[in-house]
Amino acid sequence: MRCEMCGKEAELYTASIEGVTMTVCKRCASHGKILKKPQPVIKPRPKRTKPAAPEEKEVELVEAVVDDYAKKIRNARTKTGMTQKEFAQKINEKESLLHKMETGSFKPSIPLAKKLGKMLHIKLVEEKEEEKIKMQKTEKSGAVTIGDLIKL
Repeated sequence: MRCEMCGKEAELYTASIEGVTMTVCKRCASHGKILKKPQPVIKPRPKRTKPAAPEEKEVELVEAVVDDYAKKIRNARTKTGMTQKEFAQKINEKESLLHKMETGSFKPSIPLAKKLGKMLHIKLVEEKEEEKIKMQKTEKSGAVTIGDLIKL
């Protein structure tokens, strides 16, 4: 633990320094009256862990924006003969956002991609299979911990 005065890692004493009770190192405790000497630190033994429960894989269909969305948006917009500014006004979005999508630096959300696809008569959203790993609950608790995720 750390001394409340100097921050040094050491055995800590409980001392009264200028009327304030603090946990401090031996050197800092000399500035006041030592009330309690340090107790030997008992380190807890590491707990044994049971092997992880088997996982079940589940496949789920998820909507996702196509990989070549930037090229599709730009080609479809130019075929209609509209400028970025005109098209942005038509779909009620900022011109800068449309520019970022056409250059590929911004990936549209699913609802925005559907809106663009509907206006340009192109398909920007596809269904992909996504594997979900379903972990069985442990005996201790039903919650999944960070440690459980690291094992994956």
